[in-house]
Amino acid sequence: MSDYQHEVEELERESATAARLFDVRRIIGGLFVVYGVIVTIAGITASDADLKKAQDININLWTGLGMLALGLFFLIWLTLRPAVPPTADELREEMADRPPSH
Repeated sequence: MSDYQHEVEELERESATAARLFDVRRIIGGLFVVYGVIVTIAGITASDADLKKAQDININLWTGLGMLALGLFFLIWLTLRPAVPPTADELREEMADRPPSH
């Protein structure tokens, strides 16, 4: 294997790692899970006065559970359908199809 092929394969591995790390589903899912846990805890520890203000509906509990569900959805989606970065050949083909820039 030539040095060029070795470098291309190494860049492809690094690109795949970066694509997985910075996938927006991971960021959104993680934030929703963290905030969902915080809001759910606030809902569990709500006082009677807090519930009376909201017409006896525990808004924090329901919102927190909804946020947890959405965050877990994003993280499960990420696990089931991971991002696959384009290969070097696909990038070359795409560049060849583009008109030259000035």
